[in-house]
Amino acid sequence: MESKPHWENVYTTKATDAVSWFQPRAALSLRLIGDAGPAPDDPIIDIGGGASVLVDDLLARGHRCVSVLDLSGAALRAAQARMGDRAGAVTWIEGDITAVSLPEAGYALWHDRAVFHFLTEEADRAAYRAALRRALRPCGTVVIATFAADGPEKCSGLPVVRYTAQALHAALGSGFEVCDVVPEVHTTPFGTTQSFVYLRLRRLAGS
Repeated sequence: MESKPHWENVYTTKATDAVSWFQPRAALSLRLIGDAGPAPDDPIIDIGGGASVLVDDLLARGHRCVSVLDLSGAALRAAQARMGDRAGAVTWIEGDITAVSLPEAGYALWHDRAVFHFLTEEADRAAYRAALRRALRPCGTVVIATFAADGPEKCSGLPVVRYTAQALHAALGSGFEVCDVVPEVHTTPFGTTQSFVYLRLRRLAGS
């Protein structure tokens, strides 16, 4: 992945609502997570969650075992400051998903909005897949979003890989069943639009 200093610079020089990926509410992610039906005590991890407000809504829905992983400590601190005392109910992990060690079968649901598409090297995608397979429980759920085939070619000045639903499914490797595919046109804080594709997948037993 791109170096940690890049993302630290982004989150120390820009307001959290002044970046292109900002959402006042992660409505589509919440819908797909809800459709998967995780129980209140099922562990959920948000990959690249940074300063996203998804964690706020997960806690508000009664989820009691939520983790947020991000490369940028500044992004995590921004989320913690926003949440105040509620931040103590969350496990915060500062790390690179291609290198971090996550607990084996530690999560029932894996959420990623816009990390995977930054992995332009196959070695990084392989490391991501290995982390996913280690950390996700059998029959667990993946909710993942990337730029769609007609989405931007760059984000935050960095190149990305754009995906169709079929290509994204294939890029995650075998052993995942697609349960839902949803396109989204995201409106940035600057009034421009970006095409995303969201997948909800279930890990097959024994995979």
